[in-house]
Amino acid sequence: MTALHPAILLISIFGTSFLLALSGALMPGPVLTVTISESSSRGFWAGPLIIVGHGILELCLVIMLLIGLGPYLAKDIVFGVIGVFGALILIWMAISMFRSIPALTFKLEQEAKGGRQLVCSGILMSLANPYWTIWWATVGLGYLGYSMKCGPAGVLAFFAGHITADFAWYSGISFTVSKGRGFIKDKTYKRIVGVCASALVVFSLWFGFMGIQKLMNA
Repeated sequence: MTALHPAILLISIFGTSFLLALSGALMPGPVLTVTISESSSRGFWAGPLIIVGHGILELCLVIMLLIGLGPYLAKDIVFGVIGVFGALILIWMAISMFRSIPALTFKLEQEAKGGRQLVCSGILMSLANPYWTIWWATVGLGYLGYSMKCGPAGVLAFFAGHITADFAWYSGISFTVSKGRGFIKDKTYKRIVGVCASALVVFSLWFGFMGIQKLMNA
């Protein structure tokens, strides 16, 4: 490790952190589901704004890991509580989406509205996923420990690589969905929202089941 030039080492930390985060971002989850749903009506900026909220929460979690809370976050009881809490959030959002479907009208001017709500959605969808917390308490903590050997610059390179991967992937998703908006009719839009709401129900049941199971074993 000491044989490498500091700049090369920081670049390698950034690059490997980027790839590690991208592998996680590629997996379907609540954040991806909401990004697709919101981008279909609000346009490209839905994705980046959702990831701003996601990134704020991740920064807070990195700080928690740095002060030594990693082992506590990996406990079954923490997973269980987050799983049950997350299931309730997701089922509430899914019900709200289902109830809104009959009155939905596809309007392109929605793009400029709701920036704060999108940031909050990024925070809520991240909190609702217990696997996100476990990833950070295990894989994330391990790589963070490696990065800390390079001091504050290493931690910064690690977080920068991670959040850049999130922004790159979800901005790409948002861009792709928003570019297809010109071909989306009201009926198609309602179907997209319905599919996304159904996906949230599935995630809710999955997280709730796993959360209850962990609580019973805690």
